[in-house]
Amino acid sequence: MKALTYHGPHHVSVDTMPDPALEAADDIILRVTATAICGSDLHLYRGKIPGTHHGDIFGHEFMGGSGGSRFRGHRGPQRRSGGYPVCHRLRETASFVACSSMPPAKAPIAARERRSNRKGISPPAALFGYSDLYGGIPGGQAEYVRVPKANTGPFKVPDTLPDEKVLFLSDILPTAWQAVKNAEVKPGSSVAIFGAGPVGLLCASCARLNGAEQIFIIDHNDYRLDFAQQRYGAIPINFDHP
Repeated sequence: MKALTYHGPHHVSVDTMPDPALEAADDIILRVTATAICGSDLHLYRGKIPGTHHGDIFGHEFMGGSGGSRFRGHRGPQRRSGGYPVCHRLRETASFVACSSMPPAKAPIAARERRSNRKGISPPAALFGYSDLYGGIPGGQAEYVRVPKANTGPFKVPDTLPDEKVLFLSDILPTAWQAVKNAEVKPGSSVAIFGAGPVGLLCASCARLNGAEQIFIIDHNDYRLDFAQQRYGAIPINFDHP
């Protein structure tokens, strides 16, 4: 398969890599149909994250399907809560959004990291494509990706929704929504958002959905501030031009 791989600070390339393989009963192999670059991926790209090695595959924001006839995910048991399935079993035509964080307690970790864990404590979580420090799981900036704990992590999305309307659910939209909820934004609130990047713009959207009356957004990129003003009715503040 083709995948974006790391070869040292400021050096990545699209290389031919081995296809992923099923390793556990609740794994699936996902055929990636859409993926995104997170701002945090730049820390990896710049060589700032320990445990990042040559050949590592980045990417923790992705979605896709089961891969058709080439790969068939193992049908692990469904987990149920209150009689309702938490995650659908894999079907050949199903589409999923892959969660950026693995479920707690049993997330896999690279062998060398496990050896250094002398007390044998299970890692609390793992992150796709984000170094051995965060579990050593290959990421989704590739044609295919192995998704561990697939009977609890990914969830099925309707076939009627296009990828570009769903991909943000893998990371960036929940980040913005959680920020707005943590700030207890409610009808009539006045909100200040520092940074009009993708997360900041989605914070403006979520704040408006939660009833914010005034939204101030602070940045120094006029095109982003203009977008926030036009799309969300935000009040732009350019700190380079007070």
